[in-house]
Amino acid sequence: MEKGLRTFLLLIFILGLFGAGAELLLLEHTEDFRQWIPLVLLAISVIVLGWRGLSRGAMSLRVFQGTMLLFVISGCVGIFFHYQGNVEFELEMYPTLAGWELFAKAMQGATPALAPGTMIQLGLLGWAYSYRHPALRKPI
Repeated sequence: MEKGLRTFLLLIFILGLFGAGAELLLLEHTEDFRQWIPLVLLAISVIVLGWRGLSRGAMSLRVFQGTMLLFVISGCVGIFFHYQGNVEFELEMYPTLAGWELFAKAMQGATPALAPGTMIQLGLLGWAYSYRHPALRKPI
């Protein structure tokens, strides 16, 4: 992959990283342990990128890739939590809801069910940055 494209992917990742972090903080996404997970992962990625800037070796890149895997996992789990919370809310309001109608209302609920997909996107973007990176050809 061309170095310019890799740099561009990293810049987009960093922009998304700080945008997602700012949004989560502005939304006060800090009520319980589960809501802190994306914020902690965003902070960890900043630390890992700082390490990556100082150490151009394979180890920092592998840790970055591991962090990106955690981003994707947290996004999938977050979608589940958002959806589950919306289902519980809808069932409190309308106890007889079921099937497709319950699913549709939960997906359109107060908590945006697909918002954690941002973590998935960032994880995949970070993974694209590190894909076949030249530093991985060198021994750790």
